[in-house]
Amino acid sequence: MASKKLLGLTAATAALVLGLTACGNGDGDNGANGNGGGNGEAGEEFTFGILYPQTGALAFLGPPQITAAQYAISEINDAGGILGTEVPAIVEGDEAGDAAQANQAANDLVSADVNAVIGAAASSMTQASYDTITAAEIVQCSGSNTAPDLTDIDDGGYYFRTAPSDLLSGPVLARQMIEDNHVDIAIVARADDYGDGYLRAVEEEIEAQGANVVTTESYDPDATNFDSVINSVTGEDPDAIALISFQEGAQVMAELIEAGIGGDQLYITDGLNDPELGETVNEDDPSVIDGVTGVAPGADNPEFNEGLRAFDENLDVFQFAPQVFDCVTAIALAAEAAGSVNGSDYVEHLPEISRPEGTECFSFAECRDLLADGEDIDFQGTSGNIDFDDNGDPTAATFEVFHFGDDGYETLGFEEYSANE
Repeated sequence: MASKKLLGLTAATAALVLGLTACGNGDGDNGANGNGGGNGEAGEEFTFGILYPQTGALAFLGPPQITAAQYAISEINDAGGILGTEVPAIVEGDEAGDAAQANQAANDLVSADVNAVIGAAASSMTQASYDTITAAEIVQCSGSNTAPDLTDIDDGGYYFRTAPSDLLSGPVLARQMIEDNHVDIAIVARADDYGDGYLRAVEEEIEAQGANVVTTESYDPDATNFDSVINSVTGEDPDAIALISFQEGAQVMAELIEAGIGGDQLYITDGLNDPELGETVNEDDPSVIDGVTGVAPGADNPEFNEGLRAFDENLDVFQFAPQVFDCVTAIALAAEAAGSVNGSDYVEHLPEISRPEGTECFSFAECRDLLADGEDIDFQGTSGNIDFDDNGDPTAATFEVFHFGDDGYETLGFEEYSANE
């Protein structure tokens, strides 16, 4: 699946790419038995890059992203590697919550001749960097991008995500609020791709379910004062408020609570899914958020969580870890199916390894062995069923309903949602 774009490289960058012959997009021939087929040399390494927030407002999401990617690679290597060759250490880039830095990090990963890029973590950082990656015919897969606008980007077919679009998340949040007997609902969202798309999805589902949206408010995420938003929302006397935000939402929550909104009236999204949120909202009294409920892409998979915790006992945030793990594993299986480490060869196999017509399988080793036997496979991710559509989006997803109560942060349960509902 050839890209319609060409990547502009400086002479120095081109020289660097040509000099990196130890790994990456080679032109040799891998045999079809797991040591080859396609265009790479026998034994050629498959190198992953990752674009994730080491710094910036979403840095708390960094540890689960890199740890999950490393965990997936360790499982692949324990099973013999990709096409019989061990996967080397992942090449890291910092998106930093800054568009210019994210794109520079993407350029660095392209120059390092990686065979796939995991990330970016934030949808806006993918918007800033995907053209650099996909125009180089490098497959990009994010485990945490949820903005609906990413469905139709001009990526030449090289961008995928295992995280569900907010068009799936929004209805789950709306239904949770209505199930909790709220009928007059306000929606507050950050003014960006994430907030705008999520807001529309929540609003449409609330109205479809027969409840009322009393007001919607968007805010500048870089603002230092949210008085106008708070006054507008509280003036409508809503039963509940959906807050679609990232870390700046902690300040919005603090101001809403100070204005008399109870924790049991607040519903939040994945951008605030942090067990330490109470301390961020009010360091002196974290219990002010007791009653807050949220919805985030999740995975009803205790075995995976236990394995990841054993892999890194210091990890305490698991947000989007299963989805990142699935990006790495799905790409590895596509390379096995193609018999090649080249993105231009294996990209067309990514949708194929997740189609329901194949034999269900649950790990890299199990799925690879089925491929070696000539079977079509339906990879069942650690985050749940994926089933990539023609745009590289998952068509179904599992969502965690989380809550802050007397015992602190807890998971209330999981909800399945499909684009076909």
